[in-house]
Amino acid sequence: MDTINGESPPANVFEESARSLPIVDTCDVVVCGGGPAGFSAAITAARQGARVRLFEVNGCLGGVWTSGLLTYVFDADKPGITKELTTRLEEREAIIHNRQFPGRFTYEPEEMKVLLEELAIQSGVEVQLHTLIVAVYKDRNNKVDTLVTESKSGRQAWRAHAIIDATGDGDVGALAGCEFEIGERTECPCQPMTLNALVVAEDADALYPYTSFMGGDGAHRGKPVREFLRVLKEAELDVSYSEPTLFQVRGTLFTLMINHEYAIEPWDAAKVSNATIRARAEIYRVARGLRKLGGPWKGLQIASSGEHIGIRDGRRIKGRYFMTKEDIASGSSHPDGIAKVTFNVDIHAPTRELNDVNSTIRTGIKVKPYDIPLRALIARDVDGLMMAGRCISGDYIAHSSYRVTGNATAMGEAAGLTSAMAAQRNQLPHQLDSREVLHVLNQIRGGIVSL
Repeated sequence: MDTINGESPPANVFEESARSLPIVDTCDVVVCGGGPAGFSAAITAARQGARVRLFEVNGCLGGVWTSGLLTYVFDADKPGITKELTTRLEEREAIIHNRQFPGRFTYEPEEMKVLLEELAIQSGVEVQLHTLIVAVYKDRNNKVDTLVTESKSGRQAWRAHAIIDATGDGDVGALAGCEFEIGERTECPCQPMTLNALVVAEDADALYPYTSFMGGDGAHRGKPVREFLRVLKEAELDVSYSEPTLFQVRGTLFTLMINHEYAIEPWDAAKVSNATIRARAEIYRVARGLRKLGGPWKGLQIASSGEHIGIRDGRRIKGRYFMTKEDIASGSSHPDGIAKVTFNVDIHAPTRELNDVNSTIRTGIKVKPYDIPLRALIARDVDGLMMAGRCISGDYIAHSSYRVTGNATAMGEAAGLTSAMAAQRNQLPHQLDSREVLHVLNQIRGGIVSL
């Protein structure tokens, strides 16, 4: 039996032996997470000449866009990668623009998967899927420089000049020992999780009364949700989300969003697993019940459910600027602002009881267009680490506005560029002149792509 200092370990402890790991590669930038923020960070850094590795836990790029089957994008009326993606999706006839709200659209997720992979390969990003970040190490100067991954290839170590946490839940920052918040305080209650599904209908037009924004009609929202909820109640199909929603993706293909899983900590694998199983069971129960109604629901068939449940509320890693509700209410501007946010405060009710009264929490805060400062993307407690996406530095209220994927994409661009410039100049991200970073970022977004 293994011993600890000559003594047997407690019965509920297993002492793992130390081992040496190979350093598989040393590169300029490592991006952890291939969702909207991570994908954008990786291709931006690579397009500036940096050697970039991108690790993603799922079997495709895109995160909530693809494996999460979100299929609806908010706050993407921005230059740069969001504009590039919408143009490419238009070429593939895989997008439906919201005519009332520029920068909001639905898209076909399989086309999005292939598009992101094509752009990553063209940019020179070295992508590794099915890979989990399990440890982070710092040098004697408190600089994050080594990551450890687990995959089918086993346990491997990787080094980089700059590392970007685009995991959504702030996994890398937490492993590095950074302070973080989650939920309204330092811990939950968190916003609920949602598992989406794709469904196929026999007659798309017959579902018009129940489908939000169908055909790009931005005004067609409140009534379809109410009509859909009425049908569900009349059929005695109880749903956990009081604003059940259908979005048209393409032709007879729709997204079904009817599920909420409450009070689930996103770092608890067992709870997330159980929530996913419950959510999938609810989706199938509701789809079968709708199909039995016949009429417009005749032949309704689930094509796919999400590979992972959608998480709204994970860790928010403390950065060198902490965004607050005052920032979004006052429309704050910053000299290092890397993106302008226009999305409203969107806090889903944290309990089923509150959801049954109102699906969202009313804060009374009206958002004025505000900046996300570059400093909110740079970790405070360690050097060499940036964040992009919903794990950046901010409070619960501010996060509920900037967390949507149009903003995550813009954050990824800024983090990728900053990390590439830092690597190429042998500096740390916080040591760069933010005015120069913004100058180059604006050039990139205007179509000038080389430093």
